[in-house]
Amino acid sequence: MLQATYQLSRAVVPINETQSLDVVVQFSPVSTTPHLRRALNLSLVIDRSGSMAGTPLKQAVNAARLLIDQLSAEDIVSVVIYDDHVETIVAPQLVKNKDVMHTALSKIHAGGCTNLSGGWLKGCEHVQSHHTPNKINRVLLLTDGLANVGITNDKILLNTAQQQFLQHHISTTTLGFGAHFNEDLLIGMAKQGQGNFYFIQTPEDLVEVFRIELESLSSLVAQNLTATVTPHPHVQIEQLLNNYSYNQVGNHSLEITLGDVYEVEQKTLALVLNIAPISELGPHPILTIDYRYQTVIKDRIEQMQSQLLITLPIDTLTVFQNTPPSQTVLAHTQRLRIAKAKEEAIRLADQGDYQNASLNLRLSLQVIVDSLTRGNLEETFELAEETDQLNFFATQLEKRRYNSITRKEMTDQYYQTHYRSRHDLSSRGLSTNEDLYNLPVVSQVDQGVVLQCFRESSKLRIKIISDGYRSDFNVQFPRHLREEGAQYIVDAVELSGNETFYRTIGEIRRLVLPGQEAHYQQRRTRSTAHSPTLSNRTPKAATGTASAADLETTDTIGDGVLVQCIAEGKKLRARVVSDGYDPNYNIRFPRDIRELGILYVVEEVIEHPKGGYYIACGKIKRLTQ
Repeated sequence: MLQATYQLSRAVVPINETQSLDVVVQFSPVSTTPHLRRALNLSLVIDRSGSMAGTPLKQAVNAARLLIDQLSAEDIVSVVIYDDHVETIVAPQLVKNKDVMHTALSKIHAGGCTNLSGGWLKGCEHVQSHHTPNKINRVLLLTDGLANVGITNDKILLNTAQQQFLQHHISTTTLGFGAHFNEDLLIGMAKQGQGNFYFIQTPEDLVEVFRIELESLSSLVAQNLTATVTPHPHVQIEQLLNNYSYNQVGNHSLEITLGDVYEVEQKTLALVLNIAPISELGPHPILTIDYRYQTVIKDRIEQMQSQLLITLPIDTLTVFQNTPPSQTVLAHTQRLRIAKAKEEAIRLADQGDYQNASLNLRLSLQVIVDSLTRGNLEETFELAEETDQLNFFATQLEKRRYNSITRKEMTDQYYQTHYRSRHDLSSRGLSTNEDLYNLPVVSQVDQGVVLQCFRESSKLRIKIISDGYRSDFNVQFPRHLREEGAQYIVDAVELSGNETFYRTIGEIRRLVLPGQEAHYQQRRTRSTAHSPTLSNRTPKAATGTASAADLETTDTIGDGVLVQCIAEGKKLRARVVSDGYDPNYNIRFPRDIRELGILYVVEEVIEHPKGGYYIACGKIKRLTQ
């Protein structure tokens, strides 16, 4: 069962005065008996398109293998793989013979394009075939690219995800890997399908994200939580700070859909209220929240409902002035406001309005910092990190460094803040900034404090490695200067006011090995995505060897472009399968090396000046898997 509690940003408000008030409602499981895990009915749908070749696919297979290892004999699982074609390599079955499943996973190889809809719908079909109400019925969809085969219309996919949940009670969790997937589509499918969304920035993140999803599914205590919020006289709902879906009920009430509740994380609802002047001292009711949800009781799905009455004490102005605001509530609501600022910045940047996107972030940052200072929250490391992230993104936009990774980091951060309550999912991001390479460089430690950047899950953290300091404490450090493994020297550090983290003082320098100074002072620009461009030069097509067998081999793609040969009638047609290219375009590619099913890594692919087809340029290697 669920219990609802609430906290107000101000414990009292003054008599006869208008006030703005934040309220946070927390829905938590309460039970006198241990939670019994419900059986799972899962389908793992894995993208094996050409762009997944190498480390990404290996890590995806490893993550799937570890997930299966954690399932019980009462669970049902199926595994679907897809490129242009969809294949079920593990039919839906009880998890009793894990070795057979591992063998099937080990035979997965990268292929062609991305038939996302076909793979996902096949997963839904498998879950539907073994659907029972007392199981958790979910599809886990992993992709690193854009849907370019099958159903590619976003609106149709979103409507279908909603239909799968409403009509068949099958939820969808989406996992976007790398720099090229459509995060708006995957987030939309997760929201419409009542599942979760994860951004997987590097292959190493896959195992951790699968672990988090399985932990959540294993601790599911309530589904379809819906709250109807009704304000009392003198009260107006000014804003819903979460991004939950809601409907207006009557003239004043909101019906809000909060989704699933897990034992390992609370579900929160945050509102901004406008309180009109109240002329009587004492407690006054301000909100009534009627909430309902489904839960399993003795192997049966039961509909539960309850009510929470929120009251607000009215007192004198003196009492109000001597009562500090709630740091817990302000910390939570300010994180949501930061998330909304990122969401608005993305909207403006998508329109090419980088100036206003950055300006809005800086204005929001100033308002939030002022609020944190008034609430004595500037000494909270998590909020210091949040504000530094906001400053980092504002700087990126000012310098027009708005690429796919920056957008995905911002999108993931606002999504996780709005919909999840897990510390290991908040403020994730690993991207670097070329400003790092403009730091003064030293190779000796004469004085100062040495710091090092470590990766903790999908976050970059700074720790002190000099003697005499707490090595377990985090250091507040400019986000745009962080790079995993990098070392720095600062003039000094100081403890925060609450003595829970450090702040840097003075100049920041990059510490490198002797002889490496010149190397690190060079500006380096890292490309995160391929995209074909129209060539203004006379294209020089690549030349092959006698046959594909004579090509040099490689097991990594690196900065290359993947090309595949497919049968088209009696001919072998080459096409580009890397993301960002049109798979329907022909490509000028040496005929002597064309073989069915082989993946080639091409040094460069350009579009002909007149458009309409590509040209393979530079060295060609054969990809081994």
